[in-house]
Amino acid sequence: MKTIAILGAGKIGRMVAHLLGSCGDYHVRVADLSEKNAKAATAHLKNVEAATVDFEDSKSIDRVVKGADAVISCAPFACNAKIATRAKAKGAHYLDLTEDVKTTDFTTELAKDAATAFVPQCGLAPGFITIAANHLIAGMNPIHEVRLRVGALPRFPSNRLKYNLTWSTDGLVNEYLNPCNALVDGEEVKLPPLENLEHLMIDGIEYEAFNTSGGLGSFGATLKSRKARNANYKTLRFPGHAEIIKLLAYDLRLADKRELWKQLFDEAIPTTAQDQVVIFVSAVGDVNGVRTERTYANTVLHKEIDGRTWTAIQITTAAGVCAVADLLLTGKLPQRGFVKQEQVSFDDFIANRFGRHYAHVAR
Repeated sequence: MKTIAILGAGKIGRMVAHLLGSCGDYHVRVADLSEKNAKAATAHLKNVEAATVDFEDSKSIDRVVKGADAVISCAPFACNAKIATRAKAKGAHYLDLTEDVKTTDFTTELAKDAATAFVPQCGLAPGFITIAANHLIAGMNPIHEVRLRVGALPRFPSNRLKYNLTWSTDGLVNEYLNPCNALVDGEEVKLPPLENLEHLMIDGIEYEAFNTSGGLGSFGATLKSRKARNANYKTLRFPGHAEIIKLLAYDLRLADKRELWKQLFDEAIPTTAQDQVVIFVSAVGDVNGVRTERTYANTVLHKEIDGRTWTAIQITTAAGVCAVADLLLTGKLPQRGFVKQEQVSFDDFIANRFGRHYAHVAR
């Protein structure tokens, strides 16, 4: 039985531990700075052990990683560089969920001479959305445009932001403020966040979308190598959200005070377990000489799994990294070096026991 070490027992880490720990094929070790969190994530599971870890201390990480076949970081993105470094030192495969570009760049360099696989950006966006987009562009030549859109949203919005907290506030502020990778006229560029507002309809519901960072992942470089013209990632929100966020970021200058922004959001915006993840991917290209558009659209709702209620963002993010880890450990992905999300087969992902959490509601 192979061993997987999960570092971080927050909302996503708990779901990852549940999926991997309940399948019966892996021994799972879950570590967190908080002993309470680690035990809460493992108490109901067999073949799962809890541990504490100091994400800043190499020896502490080594104790958790030692003997593991794979390491999944569900820790804050700022911890990933050290975790990835220790995974490499201990000869373990490494996977994470980060959308942070600098963190992924570090992991890419680390993977160049690694004897094991390094697979960052395994969650929802980047992650599954990249796999879906790569599936859509199969056989297109040339590729004119690829649009990736994802929103983690409340099902029942009731405040002026039309938003509830469903995942990391740190990650949320990060994607609202950092430069956004895109492909424009065949060249990789950086676009400002919160700009290029558009409106679209998905299943009869109106959404707005605007630039946010990280969601394109390594896919921009891949599309450039395939001579695609344009590609971009935007976050979906209900109409009116972007204008309020720009007020906070620029008029009230919270862009210069990220810690204050995070504190305000954590204190003022309610969380919700009644959420939804809306996914929209569109690709336009020539197929056998005919200009063709292919679209993938999907809405994943919160639901009960194994008698426990899980949010949509937990399900989609955890299912993403668990499916990729499962494919990796069963030999269906490259076993060393940097592995891109677009190297994951959409069909293999959807057929996977964890990836099926996307498939049952696919349009």
